[in-house]
Amino acid sequence: MAQQVIIVGAVAAGTKAACRIKRMDPSANITLIDRDSYISYAGCGIPYFVGGDVADLEGLQATFAHVIRDCGYFKNVKGVNVRPRVEAVSIDCKSKQLLVRNLAERIEETLCYDKLVLAVGSVPMIFDLPGADLPGVFPVGNLHHAKGIKERVSKGMVESAVVIGGGAKGLEMAEALTDLWGVETTLIEMRDQLLHSAFGDDMALLIQNHLQEKDVRVILSERVIRIVGDSETGVEGVETENQKISCDLVIIATGTMPNVSLGKNAGLDLGETGAIVVNELMQTSDPDIYAGGDCVEMTHLVSRRKIHMPMGSLANLHGRVIGTNIAGGRDRFPGTVASCCLKVFDMAVARAGLTVKQSEIEGFDPVFTIVVQSDRAHFYPTQELMWMKLIADKRSRKVLGIEVMGSQGDAVKARADVVGALLYNQVDLSVLSSLEVGHTPPFAASLEIINNAANSLENILEGRQDSITVKEFLELFKKGKARVLDVRSTVQAGPFVEKYGDQWVNIPQEELPNRLSEIPAGTLSLVCGSGPRSYETQLFLREKGYKETKNVQGGIGMIKYSDPDFSPPEH
Repeated sequence: MAQQVIIVGAVAAGTKAACRIKRMDPSANITLIDRDSYISYAGCGIPYFVGGDVADLEGLQATFAHVIRDCGYFKNVKGVNVRPRVEAVSIDCKSKQLLVRNLAERIEETLCYDKLVLAVGSVPMIFDLPGADLPGVFPVGNLHHAKGIKERVSKGMVESAVVIGGGAKGLEMAEALTDLWGVETTLIEMRDQLLHSAFGDDMALLIQNHLQEKDVRVILSERVIRIVGDSETGVEGVETENQKISCDLVIIATGTMPNVSLGKNAGLDLGETGAIVVNELMQTSDPDIYAGGDCVEMTHLVSRRKIHMPMGSLANLHGRVIGTNIAGGRDRFPGTVASCCLKVFDMAVARAGLTVKQSEIEGFDPVFTIVVQSDRAHFYPTQELMWMKLIADKRSRKVLGIEVMGSQGDAVKARADVVGALLYNQVDLSVLSSLEVGHTPPFAASLEIINNAANSLENILEGRQDSITVKEFLELFKKGKARVLDVRSTVQAGPFVEKYGDQWVNIPQEELPNRLSEIPAGTLSLVCGSGPRSYETQLFLREKGYKETKNVQGGIGMIKYSDPDFSPPEH
């Protein structure tokens, strides 16, 4: 007898599971239900629809062959029955029945299943914010929100906007409003940095400075307490703990929480994150009920802790595993290394694994390095700088995480993905030092930046390099407690010497052997363009008896983008 499979949720995990089942078991009867009228769309594309990169909503619903993934498409092409505007009300696990309600006709009926799939996603976190229901206030959860935002902006109804939340979606929406529409945009984050769960404060600062360079006002460590406006005329502004900001539009991008009410009421187990517990087969505590996507928790393969990570890419992976197993296979989803990437105006950022703070919380002893290097051969005309932060455990030398930033997204994403894939196997740092990758000048330097970062971190772990972070350096320097030895050329270092006087000493690296007498006494912060020359200088000076030196990680390339006002104007 043909299997009866009901799937609740028809966006990513649900549709993927349905199609996989039909490919493996064409006799299966599959019913997809969703309470929304929009199905099978790319929610991650919403900021790009608002920002104009995607011309219309159909672009987020179409296949690569430009066919709209609507109910007719799933029925005629995939053999799957889709019922939109149908809400799942309750599950009777014992009798294997699902009570549903037709939202248009307000009629309830009971559907029987052999296997049930929950792909119900997540819901925006609003935190009972007063004024969140005013006209002109939108979360970023579905295509209805996207359509409403785009409509207001495109009609010239928005001159200024406030985006609440400094996570990925908040940054993407800030760019969408500012870049195409010229909206005066303020981004408010209650924590002391942007992207707090994805990046360390040093890399987040580079991202923040780039946003501000693009005219996005960024406010950190400040909480919005209410949205001000009128139910007829709409939003007028927001009030924080410290100020009132006028605006015509408010985007609430404060994150999401797993949609678990259906599963919880059915008695399914919830985990420490509040999301639905599943095993590697994606089965819930009821083996006939599977779950995937934003509503489940999963294992972080570096920390081994359970996390909730709402990502369309992971939802699709879950859907395939679910479909395979329902159709009689035995596929597994082992967990995640929390890979993600993001476009922020002219920059791309990507990461995988744990941040330094997360590593400390998990009981590791993290050590990190930051290197700055060209993403292609330095002599190739399209080369651009790339910033890479690599983190490893001091005791075991296991790689814990990577953070990358640069202007060429393909190069940034490729490096983070390579290290992310290796994190699945908890590799030793030496694996990255000797990692072989393809090389040709248009795509990469002969000594890959991953190799250089691993070598730098190895030097730190083994005591050969005594380094200081740019954040630490800037704090000391501005208090007059740090003195610099800049080993770049006189032309490059000249403006710094002119601006900072005796606190900034310049002796080019090649001249050091003959100018040792000019080296100031006391602790010196060694600086070059990106770090390698100053590290070599540290080794040279150590041999000559100068023990008190600190190599500034990332050199001027990191300093300049961490604090744009610190560097003097270029001549």
